[in-house]
Amino acid sequence: MSGEDAAPAQQQNAVDQKQETKPAEEPKSEPAKTEAEAFTYRALVLTGYGGYDKVKLQVKKGKPALKAGEVQVRVKTCGLNFADLMARQGLYDRMPSPPVTPGMECAGVVEAVGEEVTDRKVGDRVMVLNRFGLWQEVVVSLADHTFLIPDGMSFEEAAAFPVNYITAYMMLFDFGHLRPNQNVLIHAAAGGVGTAATQLCKTVNDVTVFGTASAPKHEALTEAGVTHPIDYRSKDYVEEVRKISPKGCDIVLDPLGGSDTHKGYNLLKPMGKLITYGASNMLAGQKKNLIAVAKNWYHQFSIHTLSLIQGNKSVCGYHLGYLDGETELITQTMNTLLDLYKQGKVKPRIDSTWHLEQVGDAMRKMQERNNVGKIILTTEPMPEEEKKEETKKEDKKRTRRKKTRRRTTRRRTMPRKRRKRKMRKRRRKRRRRRRRRKRRKRRRKRRRSLRKRRNEGLWVVEFLSWERGRGLVWCGGGRVHFLEVMYGIF
Repeated sequence: MSGEDAAPAQQQNAVDQKQETKPAEEPKSEPAKTEAEAFTYRALVLTGYGGYDKVKLQVKKGKPALKAGEVQVRVKTCGLNFADLMARQGLYDRMPSPPVTPGMECAGVVEAVGEEVTDRKVGDRVMVLNRFGLWQEVVVSLADHTFLIPDGMSFEEAAAFPVNYITAYMMLFDFGHLRPNQNVLIHAAAGGVGTAATQLCKTVNDVTVFGTASAPKHEALTEAGVTHPIDYRSKDYVEEVRKISPKGCDIVLDPLGGSDTHKGYNLLKPMGKLITYGASNMLAGQKKNLIAVAKNWYHQFSIHTLSLIQGNKSVCGYHLGYLDGETELITQTMNTLLDLYKQGKVKPRIDSTWHLEQVGDAMRKMQERNNVGKIILTTEPMPEEEKKEETKKEDKKRTRRKKTRRRTTRRRTMPRKRRKRKMRKRRRKRRRRRRRRKRRKRRRKRRRSLRKRRNEGLWVVEFLSWERGRGLVWCGGGRVHFLEVMYGIF
């Protein structure tokens, strides 16, 4: 064999060897990919600002990395708060812009522990508190933001505990300095914070609690410890409070904002305290209502320091989202609250539990003020039967919407600019018609009056100049009379 024939043969052998070696190398990279993709977990993601459908359930891939001082928690339950509703509409400033996972509190079991973590171990039942990012099956958080769940407390109660009870305790005792024989007005007393505040008021002797809620919730309020439940929909709560306590209240907890803050300040006794911690009046529908926001801003409470001095009153503002750096203060408050729970003085009230797939219905129930207590989200997968029922309900809703749209809406074949131009032309024509009708009526009146005067012996002498409007001069009864007439009558 010559050298020219041997070279192609060597090349062919080299290619065959490469092809044979390639399949042996490929299986090495497959296990690394499968390990990364094998760890998946579900999460609720806010995809944009708007209605209930903007919070969607998605599947995330990849195991989250642990840093020093962090723990990984397998979430069992999550808490729904009013701040989450405001965040969905873009009215909560402590949450990043979408896409982002909402959720300020959850409860679960520790799965992994990072370096420098000594007070938590794998298997601990903990509740987690954070600004956002807790509505998912797996959470990575700082160990300082986790709290051990006491014995006897369920995961549902643990998810309902941190936000509401920390808020209520710090407002009543840190700001309000609640003491015996005082009066407290609690708005939205059937909600999560309202229930927690009512239970904490019962820990102090002889405290009178006024609670506002709709009439069907009054039985639950009296059982919880509200002394005087008030139906804010049919009665004026200011008048009702004044009937029972003419001087007013010592502490007013205001989550409403707007004009209700003014009313709360006017209800205070001397040395009273108004504590505002929300602006729920801005929520008026699924999406952001600019009219409600502007109305709330227009009626925003503002006061001069001299009037505070003269009235002997104080105004406080509370926002738990801005206390995320105060770990010592939050930990101290949580330890006090957990001691009260162990003593049986406080216990979260659970209104209902929803699957992650039902987050829209859970949000609707809270926004429509139909809950008594806390609304909880569970990470357990929904049974297939319930999924089928929900899909049927959604299909029915869609068909109804389509029918209503066909009935009410017209086909818009023209572009938007054309429609606007046509509408403007129609308005102009209507205005012109109205002006013509008015002119005709005026002319008729003037002609009638002139006929009467002529019949009485008055006769027209001459027309005046056109520059200063039209006019008539007539003589009658030995006198000269002058009449100015509006332009365009004759």
